[in-house]
Amino acid sequence: MDSAGSLDSTTFRNEDLPALFHHADAAAISRQRESTQATRGQLFLLVAAAALAALPSVPVGPLRLFGALSAIAYAGVLLIGVRATRRRARPQWQLNRSAAEFIKSLAWRYAVHGAPFGSDRGDPEGLYLSRLEAGLAELGKMGWSDPREGGDVPGAEPTGIGPEVRRGGEITPAMRRLRERPYGVRRETYVRDRLIEQRNWYRRRTEVSRRATAVWSWTIVLLTVLALFFSLLRALGSGPGAGLSGLLSAAAAAGIAWNEMRRHHPLIEAHSLIEQDLAAMMVVMQTTVTEEGWPSAVYETERYVSPQHTDWLARHSS
Repeated sequence: MDSAGSLDSTTFRNEDLPALFHHADAAAISRQRESTQATRGQLFLLVAAAALAALPSVPVGPLRLFGALSAIAYAGVLLIGVRATRRRARPQWQLNRSAAEFIKSLAWRYAVHGAPFGSDRGDPEGLYLSRLEAGLAELGKMGWSDPREGGDVPGAEPTGIGPEVRRGGEITPAMRRLRERPYGVRRETYVRDRLIEQRNWYRRRTEVSRRATAVWSWTIVLLTVLALFFSLLRALGSGPGAGLSGLLSAAAAAGIAWNEMRRHHPLIEAHSLIEQDLAAMMVVMQTTVTEEGWPSAVYETERYVSPQHTDWLARHSS
């Protein structure tokens, strides 16, 4: 076999995953952006409302200009909250992310003979499809919308049984090609294109979270110190009025809320632990794992990178 053909056969990327994964992944990114923007908008309007309320009154007819603008900002907070509740952006973000990662994990396990799709399985495709449908059905019970039902997934065809649910393309040609390769090729591909890629992703996310934590922590400290300083001046009978201290307090509270919503600190702990587990598993896979123990090793690796495992670590981090 020529070197180009060998290289192509041992490369497995996200592009080789089923269309259903890409649809769920895109939906998760879109809903995450929507949820984040809604929270950011609410916090910004709350700080703006506090700032407007702190400004001197400017009569405009029967109204006070800045007081009216402050009331409008508070109304905007309520409207954004109502819209976000109706749109269910955050729950749909989490459901679509769970669906995408579940499909990705299952596809990798099938392609490299990870448990329960080991080499001794007589009908691995049938088992894969049944596990896939069972997992997606559980997500459907929690509110996830299967895009195949509306024909939104390319390559899917209607089954003609019961409600129109389209099937097809859940196993890609690249998945089948990788599954047919020898054990050594599958192991090399999995370690390089899945395990190392995920380990590097967790490392990058840890660094991003560390930088964000530092920025927001110092910003909150600065705002709090300024609020304390102006409050002390006011207590001594000098300095600006209470409005400025209130504005700084509102800004600090918004910073705390944003930092908590992004969960930077617990994710640093969780991502660091997972990166360590993946580094250890990489050594094991490259040195001591035999072909008989390979399915279990893949299953354990996929458990490490599951969203449920990350959430559990984040909740129990110190």
